[in-house]
Amino acid sequence: MRRRLFRPREVIEGYENVELVETIYRKTVAFQAEANWPLENVESVLDFGGGAGIHYKAARRQSPDVRWAVVETPAMVRRAKDLATDRLMFFERIEQAADWLGSVDLVHSNGAIQYVPKALETIRALCSVRPATIAWHRVPISDGEPRREVQTSYLSDNGPGMSLTSIDKLVKYERTWLSEQAFVQAHEGYRIAERGPDPAERGTQQFRFVHG
Repeated sequence: MRRRLFRPREVIEGYENVELVETIYRKTVAFQAEANWPLENVESVLDFGGGAGIHYKAARRQSPDVRWAVVETPAMVRRAKDLATDRLMFFERIEQAADWLGSVDLVHSNGAIQYVPKALETIRALCSVRPATIAWHRVPISDGEPRREVQTSYLSDNGPGMSLTSIDKLVKYERTWLSEQAFVQAHEGYRIAERGPDPAERGTQQFRFVHG
């Protein structure tokens, strides 16, 4: 109710925004992961759009030796570099992350591919590192042609956990509802093992592709 009555006036745009990056970074550092991560026989993960490493924080509770490479925007990579360890690294490009890992057991992406200008090219690049499994979460899928829209969220809702500030702002960024046919066809050499509605975000889908 308060948000509807007192909607923030200030708007920031895009995932490269310094304030947005700082918010995600600080909330990730403060967040205490509790959920276990299903990492059966997974030793190396390329996490596309993994922010400041929130998924790694959950995964290492179950698999402390897992090696994790996050591919993110240049702004996020610069901000998160002080979180890097011999098990967690941040990269701007897919090929850099794959080279560091050596081999990739799992490509993981949660709510990121829809914000990439060339989504299908990015999917093909991720497939080219030949992981055993590719797991997608919160993917907006269109029954017909792809469509672009401007998405608006609250700054405090970005990143994990509770808000760290009492002063909120609006964040706007473009996202794409991907053509289902084009999305699936971009996974050359892979087949769908699982798919279904993603419970974390209404209207989106989750997929698991396996090689072969």
